[in-house]
Amino acid sequence: MPIKMNSQLPAYRTLTNENIFVMTETRAETQDIRPLQIAIVNLMPTKVDTETQLLRLLGNTPLQVETELITMVSHETRNTSAEHMRSFYKTFQDIRDRNFDGMIITGAPVEHLPFEEVEYWDELCEIMAWSRKHVHSTFHICWGAQAGLYYHFGIPKRQLDKKLFGVFPHRAERKHYILLRGFDDVFMVPHSRHTTIDRAEVEKHPELKILASSEEAGIYALSTENGKQVFITGHSEYDPGTLEKEYLRDKNAGLPIEVPKNYYPNDDDTQPPMVTWRSHAHLLYANWLNYLVYQTTPYDLTKLKEDEASPAV
Repeated sequence: MPIKMNSQLPAYRTLTNENIFVMTETRAETQDIRPLQIAIVNLMPTKVDTETQLLRLLGNTPLQVETELITMVSHETRNTSAEHMRSFYKTFQDIRDRNFDGMIITGAPVEHLPFEEVEYWDELCEIMAWSRKHVHSTFHICWGAQAGLYYHFGIPKRQLDKKLFGVFPHRAERKHYILLRGFDDVFMVPHSRHTTIDRAEVEKHPELKILASSEEAGIYALSTENGKQVFITGHSEYDPGTLEKEYLRDKNAGLPIEVPKNYYPNDDDTQPPMVTWRSHAHLLYANWLNYLVYQTTPYDLTKLKEDEASPAV
């Protein structure tokens, strides 16, 4: 089944050209099936790029998916047109009375700030509190993962000595956990961040399970046992050129930036980037949608307050 989206969304043409199976709202209305309802809280400044990256992965599964893009009212978006935001985004107030099978909270370029100093922190906390009863499984990415771990479990983020930037090898620590089903023994993941979380802080919380990690990049994936909360510290959704855009932006601005590690062949930035993470990105999102959302979410979303997801093993 395809992902259902507004045909005017910029991602629609991009994904259609890539042969990702997308469906217009009109066509979807003729099918007697309940699509999965996925809310995307998009905190990234390059919203169109992030929309396309996430919709590409959500659309490459056998499930029909319907997404709702959410923006913060307490933050003025400067890098995306007002027309785009009016046309395709809703606020938390617009959707707070609804229930969702899944929700994605993206990363955000606010690592240098304490959580409480982020201008939309109170609004995001309200969303995360609401998600406990109104969302079956929430998928947190990069800064969104650090924010979720801090809000739900009090786990602080820690400043790195230098930016973690590049594509790094990872290994599964719980090989049979369903989120990692089908993963190779070693898989690659892009990272771009200045902060991290300490394993010792995570291990204080037995309800959190570390799923995969990297010697250089640290913990990558962790979740609660029932999969209701999933935290991913890297950017598996990144396009081939995303790290290059960040690298050239900082390099051309004269900022201190190293060549992203394991990204260009032999770390030679005159060569085209080498994509080594695409297959695992698709598998990660397909596993989340299938096993932690579709297989356990109630058909009637009004029963979310009563139902608990079956333990994931």
